[in-house]
Amino acid sequence: MTPIFVIIHTVVCIALIMIVLLQTGKGADMGAAFGGGSSQTLFGNTGATFLGKLTTGVAIVFMLTSLSLAYFSSRQTGSSVMSEVKPPAAVEQTAPAAGDEAATPAPETGAEPPGEAPAAEPARE
Repeated sequence: MTPIFVIIHTVVCIALIMIVLLQTGKGADMGAAFGGGSSQTLFGNTGATFLGKLTTGVAIVFMLTSLSLAYFSSRQTGSSVMSEVKPPAAVEQTAPAAGDEAATPAPETGAEPPGEAPAAEPARE
């Protein structure tokens, strides 16, 4: 159902752009007001033209398809792009290799910050 609305929406969008670009602006008849004689009023004919009515109809269809697409996308319960991605594994600390005493952590006594070896005490005589 959604692909049909996407196609209709795209066609209506292109049609709306073309219809708006085909229309003449209000300032186009301004020269006629000062001696051109083709205009009946100061700012041209203000009656509803065929292109004006067509623009209104196409704009209504554009808004309806926009609302329909928004409704369909909010009701979609399909899978996400990210549903296939697994979260990264937790980083596990491995035990140091046997014989590697420099990497062996010192037992924590509470006095030293974790990860630091205890300070060597001076020999007493």
